[in-house]
Amino acid sequence: QLQLVESGGGLVQPGSSLRLSCIAPGRRFSSYTMAWFRQAPGKERDFVAAIDGSSDLFQYKSSVKGRFTISRDNAANTIFLQMNSLKPEDTAVYFCAASKSPDFGVGIREYEYWGQGTQVTVSS
Repeated sequence: QLQLVESGGGLVQPGSSLRLSCIAPGRRFSSYTMAWFRQAPGKERDFVAAIDGSSDLFQYKSSVKGRFTISRDNAANTIFLQMNSLKPEDTAVYFCAASKSPDFGVGIREYEYWGQGTQVTVSS
């Protein structure tokens, strides 16, 4: 069982930056594909970015490419989401997710473990 805990959310103005973190204490963290999803009010949970266990492969939602960067520190059992040039439409609860599968999934059903989420609000 893998427990995930997100942090780093907050209220920021458009154009600002935030860095989200997700720690996953446990063994073999590097064997998990990790991802970030987000869920805006009244909308479905949506894929944002994913990273493989060795940080060789990345995938991003098209609307965040060039603004968001996913990374991981396997020694610290942590992944990050650096979010730059934030827009009001980025407002959502951001969730960290983990999958035992090496396949690079973008669907919520492909991830077995989830954090509780951290709120990101972009507003002037």
